[in-house]
Amino acid sequence: MSSTIVVAHDGSDSSERAMAFAVDRAGVIGGAVLVAHVLEWSPYAFLTKEELEERHVRRREELERAEAALLRPVLERHAASGVPITTEMRYGHVAETLIRIATQAQAVQVVIGRRGQGGFANRFFGSVAGSLVQACPVPLTIVP
Repeated sequence: MSSTIVVAHDGSDSSERAMAFAVDRAGVIGGAVLVAHVLEWSPYAFLTKEELEERHVRRREELERAEAALLRPVLERHAASGVPITTEMRYGHVAETLIRIATQAQAVQVVIGRRGQGGFANRFFGSVAGSLVQACPVPLTIVP
């Protein structure tokens, strides 16, 4: 059985606290941490070939920036923990994609920060945390 903990990371202070919690927890259970960063992606059905090619270039650049600005620094900050840490970046609906990542990794737990980069609209219309509370297939920890 896997002992992987998936932690959602978006660069917010709350996700930093979630990461610290996940690393500590993984150390206790002898597990590993998979740091997941999901870039919101909405497909457009009516794009020209040129627009699709341009969008693909922008998407690759966005992934490279997220890797350099978010994930690499997280790995460096927690390198001394002794906990195996890997990263994964995907495009998609954040909650749905986190559930897919957790399922594919056979995670034992998902850890998220209580409040990410979202604002008033997320609190009014629902949030990643609210969606995960309802649909996460493994225990979910929300770190304040």
